[in-house]
Parts: sequence; structure tokens; C-alpha cells
Amino acid sequence: MAVAVVPMSTATAQLPINLAPSTFSSDADTQIVSGWIYLDGNPLFQIAATRSNLSERSRNIQQNLNQIRQDYVRSSTETPNITESVLNGLPVIYVDERYLMTVTTEDARLRGEVSPAVTATQIIEQLKESLQLAREERQTSFLINRGQIAGGVVLLVLVLSGGVNYFQHHSKHHSIQPIFPLSIKAQQITSQLNQQQHQHIEDIKKRLFQLTQVGIWGSGFVFILGLFPYTRIFQVGILSFAQIPLRVGVVLLGTYVAIRFTYALIDRFTSTLISSGALLTSDTSERMQLRVSTFSGVTKSITTGIWLGIGILLALVSLGIDIVPLLAGASLIGVAVSLASQNLIKDAINGFLVIIEDQYALGDVIVVGEVGGLVENLNLRMTQLRDAEGRLITIPNSEIKVVANLSSRWSRADLTIPVAYQANIDDALQLIKDVAMEMNQDPIWKQMIIAPPEVLGIDDFGVRGLMIRVWIKTQPLKQWDVGREYRRRLKVTLDKAGISIPAPQQDIWVNDAHLLGSQTNGKAQ
Repeated sequence: MAVAVVPMSTATAQLPINLAPSTFSSDADTQIVSGWIYLDGNPLFQIAATRSNLSERSRNIQQNLNQIRQDYVRSSTETPNITESVLNGLPVIYVDERYLMTVTTEDARLRGEVSPAVTATQIIEQLKESLQLAREERQTSFLINRGQIAGGVVLLVLVLSGGVNYFQHHSKHHSIQPIFPLSIKAQQITSQLNQQQHQHIEDIKKRLFQLTQVGIWGSGFVFILGLFPYTRIFQVGILSFAQIPLRVGVVLLGTYVAIRFTYALIDRFTSTLISSGALLTSDTSERMQLRVSTFSGVTKSITTGIWLGIGILLALVSLGIDIVPLLAGASLIGVAVSLASQNLIKDAINGFLVIIEDQYALGDVIVVGEVGGLVENLNLRMTQLRDAEGRLITIPNSEIKVVANLSSRWSRADLTIPVAYQANIDDALQLIKDVAMEMNQDPIWKQMIIAPPEVLGIDDFGVRGLMIRVWIKTQPLKQWDVGREYRRRLKVTLDKAGISIPAPQQDIWVNDAHLLGSQTNGKAQ
């Protein structure tokens, strides 16, 4: 049987860190474990027994000790009458002729291989001091003094809680507001990122302030319970049962704060990168903003998974679970899962390549196969599009083989203008060019048009008329707005010039001699 050396100190108001029984053997029911005996919530001494008998023995000794304490406090005896006798070679302790306990060999081994007789003598000395202390703590003067201390603790808790509450509201009014960049193009994304960063910081502050308030009130309440002998046992129970929830709660709160703080750092870095303009030029600013925004979202997803994994491991460690076998088992499970979910791996690899190669990003308009729309969500697993009818289309990244990006770096309004065959084509071409150049000089539309419009000329002899091709290079996603405005202006100009835009027409020509002859004969008859 393995023996653990546990030094015994004089009973104080301090509580042992580990209130659970300690192990001395590896057997099941015959395993030797130890436990504490308390007097008014103070740890008095330890006893040892087999695992199956410790609970009953501890309960009997505790009940005897409580009855002895009640009798002694009510009596007028100055010093408790504690005697010792020997039964079957083991010392037996009596207090005022009431049986308390029998000191066993296992009890003696807790104190470092001393004899049961020496252990009994030590327990008797501790009993005398503790019983006298129990009587003193129930005196009126002592209770009044502890009541004054409790009142002071309540006042201190109120002051600290009020100070924390004031500091919380003060920090809200003096929080750092988002700084908008000077660039108009970068303002929308950076303002959103700054707002997200501000929200994350405020949420972290709120949780920490709430935790501080709970800690102040909880610590004050538990401390007050320990001041009085009647309530000290509740302090022991709270501290005993709250250890595991407190450890897990601290790990969960720490994980949550770490995730939100990481989000704030990512948003701060992203907004600084965009606002600084170090990587942006007039041609790539919009594109870089979309890429940085996409990287921000993906990075947040990855860091969330990492922090959650770390939080789970720390929670297991706080519960006293050996995580080394779990990590070994998790590696085997990971191999099995990777073999069973190859599509998820393909999705992740393809999503990573999409982001690295800048095939498309959040805010782009793309066409994948027979579907297309605005990229609303992008991560390593899937891409979500919102089409013109408002439908949300989800596409696994591994299914994206060929993608058409309609808004990468710049866009183009590709217009085909029909002109009637009877119109003066040179005048029509000049009018079409003049409308395009006039629109290019407009202060509002000049910001969207990034190159002089090109009138390519007659592109086709169509059934509706002469088809004239016009190209207008625009900012990403602005080709539809520019195209609509250009068509409106061109219609007004052509109407003023008397040049009509032809509508589809159909003429029927009959050129059959036999049919014409029969019609003539019919009229003659």
C-alpha cells in the first residue's frame, strides 16, 4: 500500500485547496483515501479509510463532533474534558465522556509514519483549541465585532461596485470613435471595419465589467459567510462545489474574450491597411479593399476554430483530465474523418486557392455555370451568391471549375445601338460619340467612367438596322448604371435629331407568276 505524507497544521480559518479525497492505492473498494473533518467550517484534521468506508466513518465522526461542540458551548466548563483510552491496541478519544473516534493506523500514516498514540495526542490538542475557539466565536462581543466587519465589507463592495459601474459608463462616453480615411473609395469598407472593431472592444469591456461585478459581490458574500461560525459551513460548501464550474467558466470567458479581441485586432489591421493606401493605387484600390475584406472574414473563421480548440483542451485540463491520450485518439479520428470527408478537404483547398489567387472576393459579381450573382459570403468551404431575384445560391468551392468575374478591377458597359438604314450614318455616329463624351465630362458620372468611351463603329447589318458598338470602361459594378444612363441620354438626343431607333418589322413580297395570273383572271371574270 502506497503511503502519502501529509503534514498536519493547526486548524485555521483557511480552507484546503483540494477538498476531494486523496488517493493512496489503486484498488477499487479497498483503496485507502483521506478526507477532512471540520469544526464550524474550519478544517480540523484528516482521517483515512477505505473508499467504501470513508464516507460513513467521516459522517459518524462529524456528527459526534457537532454534538460535542453543542454540549460544550452550552456548558459552563472552561476547558473541555478530553480523555484517551486504548481499545484493541488503538487509542480512543472521548470528549466529556462522549465517544468521538478511534485513531487508526491509516490516520497515523497521514502524519508521516507516526504511531496512533502520537496522532491521538495531536488530535486532542487540536480539539482543545478548536472547541475553545468555537465558544469564543459564539460570544456576543465576538458576533458584534464580526457584524461590524461584515457591514464594512458590504460598504466596501458597494463602493467598488459603484466605482466599476462609473468607470464602465465613463469609458463608453470617452471611447475612441472610428477614424474615417481620406479616400472616398476606401471610406465605406474602413468605416464598417472600424465599427466592427469598436463593437468587439465594447463587448469585451462589457463582459469584463460584468465578470468584475460578479467577482466583487460573490467574493464579498463568501467572505461574510466565513465570518460567523453558523454560516461558515456554507462557505465551505460553496467553495467546494464551485471549483469545477468556476474553472470551466473562466476558461469559457477567456476563450470568448480571446476570440473577440482577435476579431478587433483583425479589423484594426485591415482598416489600417486600407486607410494607409500603402498597397492601393487608383486602379487597384477597390480590388484591394475587396481582397482585404475577404481575408478578414476567412481569418476570423480560422482563428475562431483555433481558439475553440484551445478552449476545449484547457477546459479538459482544468477538470483534471489527461489530454495526451485524447490528443492521440483525436489524431487517429482526424485521419479517419479526413478519409471520409474528402469533399470537405477539396472545398477547403479550392477555397484557399480562390482567395490567394484573387479569383473573386466579397462584393464581386460572378457567374458560375448557369448561376450568377453578388458574392455575399465566402469561406474555405463554400461561396454564397445573391442573384437578381434575391435568391441565395450556395455553391461548394470544389464545384467551382470555371468562374466569370464581372467586377474584377474594372468593368465595361458593352452597348449595341441600332440605327435605321435610312438614317445618315455619319451623323448618327457623331451623335453617339458626342453623347458618350458629354457623359464622360459630367462630374457625377466621371467618377464611374475610368477611360474615354470608344465608339467602335458599325458592328453588324442586323434585321433591325445598322448595329453600332460602344464600349465604356467603368469602375467595378458600375457598368449597369452607366449603361442605363447612356441609353437614356442617347434616346433623347436621337429624338431631337430626328433619327429613329428602328423596331423589328416584317414585309411580305409575293413573286409567283402562276399566283399573279390566277388573281388577274379572277378579276377579269
